[in-house]
Amino acid sequence: MAERKRNKEIHFYVTDEERKLIRRKMIESKTKNMGAYLRKMAIDGYIVNTDTTPLKKQYEEMHKIGVNINQIAKKVNSTGDLYPEEMKELKEMMKKLWRILRSSPLK
Repeated sequence: MAERKRNKEIHFYVTDEERKLIRRKMIESKTKNMGAYLRKMAIDGYIVNTDTTPLKKQYEEMHKIGVNINQIAKKVNSTGDLYPEEMKELKEMMKKLWRILRSSPLK
């Protein structure tokens, strides 16, 4: 059997309330392993969680627009035709993409 990388053990005692608080904070940090959470907290002192919900929403919207653009591009490449309403739709999608990018929370 391979030797453990972490071969030193640390023990400490907590109350039931402290254990519940530690567990709640571990769950809030999206860490599933108590040992990993306690090591991270002991070494670094904090865990930073970022809410990526706005980015996920932007990504989803941009993905939908990209799919629409690809469908139009595929049609144009296969037929060689681009109707004025398709060109207008493409321009609107590009404007929407730019609006999304300009409102990005990463600025």
